[in-house]
This record gives sequence, C-alpha cells and structure tokens, in this order.
Amino acid sequence: MRVFKFGGASVKDADAIKNVVNVLREVGYSDTLVVISAMGKITNAMEKVVESYFNDKDTVQESLQQVVEYHNNILLDLFQNPNHPVYDKVKVLFEEVRGFLAWNKSPKYAFVYDQVVCYGELLSTTIVSAYLNEIGISNTWVDVRTLIKTDSSNRDAQVNWERTQQEVVSKVDISKLNITQGFLGSDDNNFTTTLGREGSDYSAAILAYCLNAESVTIWKDVPGVLNADPRNFENAQLLDQISYREAIELAFYGASVIHPKTLQPLQRKEIPLKVKSFVNPKDKGTTVGKGNGIEPKVPCFIVKKNQVLLKLSSLDFSFIVEDNISEIFKLFHDHRLKVDLIQNSAISFSVCLDNKFRGLPPLLEELKRKFKVVCHEDVSLYTIRHFNDDSVKSLQNGKSVLVEQRGKETVQLVVK
Repeated sequence: MRVFKFGGASVKDADAIKNVVNVLREVGYSDTLVVISAMGKITNAMEKVVESYFNDKDTVQESLQQVVEYHNNILLDLFQNPNHPVYDKVKVLFEEVRGFLAWNKSPKYAFVYDQVVCYGELLSTTIVSAYLNEIGISNTWVDVRTLIKTDSSNRDAQVNWERTQQEVVSKVDISKLNITQGFLGSDDNNFTTTLGREGSDYSAAILAYCLNAESVTIWKDVPGVLNADPRNFENAQLLDQISYREAIELAFYGASVIHPKTLQPLQRKEIPLKVKSFVNPKDKGTTVGKGNGIEPKVPCFIVKKNQVLLKLSSLDFSFIVEDNISEIFKLFHDHRLKVDLIQNSAISFSVCLDNKFRGLPPLLEELKRKFKVVCHEDVSLYTIRHFNDDSVKSLQNGKSVLVEQRGKETVQLVVK
C-alpha cells in the first residue's frame, strides 16, 4: 500500500485534474490511497465565507456563490453530460453548507470554521473520484472524517491514535484505489475538526502509519525539497536526500514543503517520504528517510513572514526569571500564540510569535499590566540551517536586524 498526496495546485482546474490522471497512469495506482486537498485557493475562499458569516452576513451568499461557480466551471469542463450524478452530489454538498450556516447557533469562530472550510476537501475529492470512475479508473471515495478521530480542538485538532488506527484498519480496503481528503478529522460527537493549515500532508502520514504503508509521496509543483523557497530566495537548489531528523528541524523552523507534524509518525515506522513533481513524475525528487543530514550539504533558508516580536522588561528592573517566564508562556498558550524564537537577559525577554489565531490584542492587554512591552508587528523571521558567513551576510544586507541568535548549525534573524 502506497499513500499519495495531491495538494491544491495539483487539482486547481480541469487540466490539473487530468494531469493527476497522467501521474497515476505513469507511476501506477493499484493498492494506493490518494489524499487530496481543496482545489486551488478554495480554502482561502471558504475562509472568506466564514469571515462574512461573522462580520457581514449580507455578503455570505455572495462569497459562497464564488465557490459554487468555481467548482461548476470545473464540472462543465470534465463532465459533458449535464445529468451526470456528480452534479447532484456537488449540489448536495453546497446545500449542506447553506443549511449549516442557517441553523448554526454556535458563536465560536473556530468551530464554525471547521464545519464550513471542510467542504473544500469534500468537493475536490467528490469531483476527482467521479472523474476517475468516468474515465475507467475504478476507485472508492472515503470520508476521512470516519477514519481520523480527534479531540475537539477546532482548527488544530489532536489525533486519537488508538481510535484512528481501529477505524482505518477496519474501513480501508487496501486492495483498491481509495480517494480521500486531507486536513480533516472528526471528534467524539462527529463534528468536523481540522488538523491545521497545510494539514493534508499530516493526514497522509497518519493514514500511512495506520496502514503500515511502504511509502508516502507528496506531489508538488516543485521538483522536490529545495534548500529555499524559490518565491522568496534566488537560486534555490534541490536536496536529493534528507534524514528524518534534518527534515523535522527544517519543518520546525517553518520550511513550507513539509508540514511540521508529518514526519513524526513516518519516522516511528521508518516509512520513507518522497517529495516529487507532478509535472515530471518520473524524476527522482527528494527522499526523506533514515540517514545522516542532507545531501548535498548546503545552507537552507527559511522565512516566516507576518510575525510579531515582543520585547518585555520588568517595570521595577527586577530579574525576569522562572516565575515570570512560566507566567508569560501560560499567557502565550491561553491566547494561542506559537513561540518561534526566544532570547532573554536579566531584566528583558524577547520573543518572536506567530499570531495566526489572532490572540495578540488581548495578550498585550494582560502583559502591559506587569511588564513594559515593546511590540513590533509584521516582522520576518529568517532561519538558516548549516549557515556560513556568506549566507548570513546575504540576509543582513539592507535589512534592519532586531534580534540575532546563533547556534552550532542554525542562525535566526528577526528583521523589519
């Protein structure tokens, strides 16, 4: 059993879906579980629907209609028969979204988010599965929410591994081609949960772990894992091999090709992860598995944008020590801000945070009661693994460096 994962770019339109077919035909699809993300930028579009629901209900239907039209255009390109059953299946899914938005009573943004945004993946897999069957590639559509069981932490759910293992083993026929969704799970009440943005890679790893898969392949629009994101850095270089440990380090610091949680279940069972191009599926790509470091060993550049740098100092010049720091970290946890870098001295404490859950305003209110707070928003955190002097100078050039931190293998710079 192999697990393939196709992201949004690989199913963004009818031509892209036809290319997925080409990939499957080139590399084979027997005994394969295919995990698929929402099409193109549909997750962003569904997030806009949620925003409208909470902030401007008059625009909800307009926001949702854009999603409807996007998928209908793809359907028209793929299915010439207007009476094909897939049209009704897609229509029902949109009726479910409208129904939820009409009867929902929960004021919790994260709960509503999960119940609405999940339809991006349900729509994409419904369409791709129907198209594969239409052209003679028989497959089984599986609702991943019946497989991956989680707690109720909406937008960042934690997997119940024992229950998930039981569900996957009992419900997935490994002798067939199966199509399912990334990113999604469900809690004990069968409400939808999500595993965090870009969580489809993690979904593939969870399923591979439970099925004792021989490998996981993530199909991307790049030739493999690069030493830098070509959208942000010039002359990005392909990495042929990466050890689990090195890949986890890169993911921890924010490398976007591999989701931070993806590697842990794969490492536990030594399941190799391959990152390959859906444009050139026969190319070697990158393999992540057992081994030492990376090959070739070159500096690896990572950037996290739209971060927040807080500089805290005591109001009475007393030390910031264990009691203060434990209190500060509890506040970060309570307001769901992820810590990416810390640096402290006797009377000051600097921390770079990811504010993806919008917890900054109430956090600042609490911190200012006990500390002097300097807040820099919209900063960028650069990380270089296996740095050398030239690589550091290339980042410092022309930038205002607010914090610099160096270790044996890694240097991090917070810049304005």
